[in-house]
Amino acid sequence: MTRVVFLIPTPLRPFADGRSRIEVDVAKDPPALADALEALWDAAPGVRDRVLTEQGEVRPHVNVFVGAESCRWTGGQATPIADGAEIAIFPAISGGL
Repeated sequence: MTRVVFLIPTPLRPFADGRSRIEVDVAKDPPALADALEALWDAAPGVRDRVLTEQGEVRPHVNVFVGAESCRWTGGQATPIADGAEIAIFPAISGGL
């Protein structure tokens, strides 16, 4: 069993019962990001539609980091996950003066 921590950004906290961190256990061995995300959806189902498209891909305006690395450059949802990993979800924020 692998335990990971998801860091939930402020805009997604209403869909995660107000939590900023969610710890989940991933049963699959070896686990990938997709497996950890499935565990997150079980813990906070409302977050799923804000992170993934209808086709199950990470939305273009959302960044998912495993540790310090963006999953876009490490294998997408096939990115390997180590025990104790921190996974951060960052929605894009834009603006200007």
